[in-house]
Amino acid sequence: MEIIISNANNQPIYEQIYTQIKSLIISGSLKEGELLPSIRNLAKDLRISVITTKRAYDELEKDGYIYSVAGRGSYVAEKNIELMQEANLKEIEEHIRAIMQLASSCNLTTDNIIEMVKLISEEG
Repeated sequence: MEIIISNANNQPIYEQIYTQIKSLIISGSLKEGELLPSIRNLAKDLRISVITTKRAYDELEKDGYIYSVAGRGSYVAEKNIELMQEANLKEIEEHIRAIMQLASSCNLTTDNIIEMVKLISEEG
């Protein structure tokens, strides 16, 4: 499992870890029941605080992406496809709201945005 921490990123380090592990789980790169690196080992590999890594794991567990077994470690939880889709839809809606707010400041209409989306989707 490769996690890349960027100091140039405005996102807190624990959120960067959370987002990357969540993406690996959703994409299927991390499978159900797969053992994650220990909090200490991941912190050591990333050269960050154990507290920061623990916070990322706690958030992943709270949101149902992983579960922990005392003395054994943290594992990828059984995927709840509906839950993951709902989380992704919520994230998409947040991005759309941000786009609409930025578009408004540039005097772009909804039709302008739709046209941009169509052009971008045709690119690849």
